[in-house]
Amino acid sequence: MSEDPYADLGVARTASQDEIKKAYKTIAKESHPDLNPGDAGAEARFKAAASAYDLLKDPEKRARFDAGEIDASGQEQPERRFYREYAEGPEATYHTSRGYEDFGNYSDIFADLFGQRARQSGSRQGGFDPRGFRQGAGGQEAHFEMRGPDERYALEVSFLEAAKGATKRITLPTGATLDVKIPEGLADGQTIRLRGKGGAGFGGGPAGDALVLVHVEPHATFRREGEDIHVELPIGLDEAVLGARIEIPTIDGRVALRIPKGATTGQVMRLRGRGIKKGATHGDQLVTLKIVAPPEVDPGLEEFFRRWRETHAYDPRKGVF
Repeated sequence: MSEDPYADLGVARTASQDEIKKAYKTIAKESHPDLNPGDAGAEARFKAAASAYDLLKDPEKRARFDAGEIDASGQEQPERRFYREYAEGPEATYHTSRGYEDFGNYSDIFADLFGQRARQSGSRQGGFDPRGFRQGAGGQEAHFEMRGPDERYALEVSFLEAAKGATKRITLPTGATLDVKIPEGLADGQTIRLRGKGGAGFGGGPAGDALVLVHVEPHATFRREGEDIHVELPIGLDEAVLGARIEIPTIDGRVALRIPKGATTGQVMRLRGRGIKKGATHGDQLVTLKIVAPPEVDPGLEEFFRRWRETHAYDPRKGVF
């Protein structure tokens, strides 16, 4: 990942949100590790693009990055944060580089910057200053703890992995690996927080968190809406007229579906409880029927329908147009 998310996506700083989204999808499609096994360059491009898109798709984060308030990883720029929050306050005179004669006035500022935690340090004879300074026998000594930074990652999972749950392994920039548990029913665009798996803390402070943004790949058969799953089922002319019993796929395996006589295109059949599980409840699977004519109409079929139309003609558009 570079320091410029716009460069990682190959777009101008004036790019619209639609242009940014389109650029990310293009890179993800071309450089996804599953499509380029063993290609470290493609994997690096994909990771950089995913991190850049995570930042730029959020208008507020994008504006703050453009203003120089946060870096390309979404982390606060320390100096800019200091000046923004305190330069205009009652202690504005103390952000200069002059002496520390009023250093005690900074205790609240340091408490904020360092996680609002101060730990005792120094001689046992010293007292503890509630402002966060340990007063030792030989003078004052301050020891602060600061929580480590959060680190952001992007992870692509299959439709079924998100629907049923899975464990995925990601490789960190250091070369170490991290197992990410995908909870059952995870939706596209959700973020998984792994507490304590981010950057190391300062002064003995706790580590930050790893924030994993999950993108769910589309499925060739299933489409998700809320907790329901939608499937389009092609049926033949004979199945539509006579009815049928057809095996269809669900996220839990194949099940039998009864097609009633006289079925029509657009008719929806509901399989209760065959959708996404959320807690103790399940969504449904909704099956939309689509009548498909045979690829070739033979003379026998043509003659049958010609005779049938002469005695059973009806207007399927009546009441519609």
